[in-house]
Amino acid sequence: MLNQEIDRRSRCFGLAVLKGLLLICYGLCALVRTEYANAQANERVLYSFQGIPDGATPVGGMVLDDNGNLFGATAGGGASNCNGPEQCGTVFELSPPARNGDQWVETVLYVFKGLTNSDGAGPEGGLVADQEGNLYGTTAYDGSGQCKLVGGLVGCGTVYELSPSTKVRGRWTETVLYNFQGSSDGYFPRGDLVRDTAGNLYGATQYGGGYGTDCNDLYGYCGTIFELTPPGHNTKGTWTERILYSFKGTGPSAVGDGSEPNGGLILDSSGALYGTTYFGGNGIGLCNSGVGGIGCGTAFKLEAPSGGRGGTWVETVLHRFTGYSDGANPAGGLILAEPSRLYGTTFAGAQNGYGAVFELFGSPGISGIWSARTLYEFNPKGGVHPSAGVVFGLGDVMYGTSTQDGTSGGGTFFSLASVATHENAWVETVLHSFAGGSSDASYPDSKLIFQQPNFFYGSSQSGGDGLNCGFGGCGTIFRVQP
Repeated sequence: MLNQEIDRRSRCFGLAVLKGLLLICYGLCALVRTEYANAQANERVLYSFQGIPDGATPVGGMVLDDNGNLFGATAGGGASNCNGPEQCGTVFELSPPARNGDQWVETVLYVFKGLTNSDGAGPEGGLVADQEGNLYGTTAYDGSGQCKLVGGLVGCGTVYELSPSTKVRGRWTETVLYNFQGSSDGYFPRGDLVRDTAGNLYGATQYGGGYGTDCNDLYGYCGTIFELTPPGHNTKGTWTERILYSFKGTGPSAVGDGSEPNGGLILDSSGALYGTTYFGGNGIGLCNSGVGGIGCGTAFKLEAPSGGRGGTWVETVLHRFTGYSDGANPAGGLILAEPSRLYGTTFAGAQNGYGAVFELFGSPGISGIWSARTLYEFNPKGGVHPSAGVVFGLGDVMYGTSTQDGTSGGGTFFSLASVATHENAWVETVLHSFAGGSSDASYPDSKLIFQQPNFFYGSSQSGGDGLNCGFGGCGTIFRVQP
């Protein structure tokens, strides 16, 4: 999956031609001033994946329980009976050692079997958990759907639940909650799910939905946002999928609503959903052509119908990225700092073509385009092409990762803080430059987890001492203490 991911993110590397262009604000509220600093943090690789049987290429966000155990998914590894060059993927647990300094312990909770078992394969998102310790996630491929890729049957993807055994060290049980069928109900789910207090799950599919014809040369339609509702508490019924919104792709300046949503949605206190699309939005300017899709992407809000369940959800495009100073192709989710303020990253675009950290802000209760401000534009020294969003740590400091460059070439772990004495000035501090190889992570692209007092956990798609994944290792789980 690593090569596929790099290929996907590389679609917009051509935006580096912006280096010779003037800074164009396109309605941004103020010019941004960015600075760069360096510091040293304590980083440690907790686990290096080996491919088969423990998994390879960890993806998406992880779950941290009260005992300090980490739960996550890998896109590959585990078993080799899936279609195509990749293995089927796994769900894993990583447990801290009993004594400081000892090795963390990985336990494979489930190995996907693919088309031979219709249980799904190739997760492209992480996990969420409920109060009972059940884990929920998606696989991008396999299941009972009949989707094809380059003429071969690969399935349409699944939503699954993984339940712990009631016995000590017993096997976990996987249950497929929904099999995507393609076309109108969506296919190839991507990114993390989000779960509300009623147990409903919300997520995104890259394709399907029945709308849009300009989104991708290989796949049909522009993607969906879906809801998966559990059966009643006193019945043994099945989960019910409902499409909340189908994207339509690109259009003139104020028409396109986005395509290929990223997943990793967030819920506010009113039940509204916020997210990003990698492509779509404006079909003009810097992102008017490219492999796999056009448009620079969008940030959007979905609001539940006022008349209760069963009504039509309302989508509002909060921002259409232009590829200029505001960046292009947001690849991660958003964070909601207050009712009307969102933060995220773009993989490409901005003045240097390397991506940016942005802020969106609007007025509560007022629909329509929000204002946008670029907080930081990435550069090779500070790392380039962030593929995940940002998180808040202590105080008002944001933290995140870039997938490439930095002083060691394998990406960076950085902080971003405002400068009190300079309006709209932000300083990026590189706390660790990933070196890859057998002893360090490389290409970090997952959502970070913050743990008190001041630890961050994340995963990388390559690096580590795994020898069964070709050049570059099988990926790692790492921890950083700023």
